[in-house]
Amino acid sequence: MKSIIVTGASSGIGRATAELFLKEGWVVGLLARRQKVLEDIAVGHSRAVPLVADVTDPEAVTNAFSLFQSHAGHLDVLFNNAGIFAPGGTIDEIALDDWFQTVNVNLNGMFLSARAAFGIMRRQTPQGGRIINNGSIAAHVPRPSSIHYTTTKHAITGLTRSLSLDGRPFNVACGQIDIGNARTPMVEGLNASAIAQGEEPQPSMAVEDAAQSVLHMANLPLEANVQFMTVMATTMPYIGRG
Repeated sequence: MKSIIVTGASSGIGRATAELFLKEGWVVGLLARRQKVLEDIAVGHSRAVPLVADVTDPEAVTNAFSLFQSHAGHLDVLFNNAGIFAPGGTIDEIALDDWFQTVNVNLNGMFLSARAAFGIMRRQTPQGGRIINNGSIAAHVPRPSSIHYTTTKHAITGLTRSLSLDGRPFNVACGQIDIGNARTPMVEGLNASAIAQGEEPQPSMAVEDAAQSVLHMANLPLEANVQFMTVMATTMPYIGRG
């Protein structure tokens, strides 16, 4: 039975992905901070493993991955998904606390989760596994007033490339999914803000379609890898944006 840990599993893309993998018969580690939400997702699913942890806490992340390994016996995939979008602005308007928090969650948190997964995958039998990092359209081109978010997502591309290279001797594959405007609370909040300012909301797509894309990447044999995938609302302003 295949196994996966999903970080940021309590809402948005993470929750939709975790629920899809449970439906598909995987053992799923649900990693997030909110225990009650994780327990609610796990109801009726004997293969769901709630893992209460803050991805910015190194000890908590290590303990959560160890707990899952003890339960599942093997870690096939990490969907490295947890992230935040702090209030926007130009560089001189963004609060320093928002900058540090964004870097801590979106970059440090993904590093710590990938580090824990990689350590398990290289040492387990059979050796290997797959890490799927959630980048963003912002890993390629920024939204206005998003220098903190955009910087971290560009960094994830570097993390993905380095993991892909360093994982080769250990049969650890790494790919990145860049998702544009899935209907998550974050995107709905951005659209609500646009409407309040008299602007048109951006096109969006069902979050379940993003989850299906993660499933496709996860189901590949380890001899094949989707290095980068972009899945987005068809008419969102990405191609030609700038």
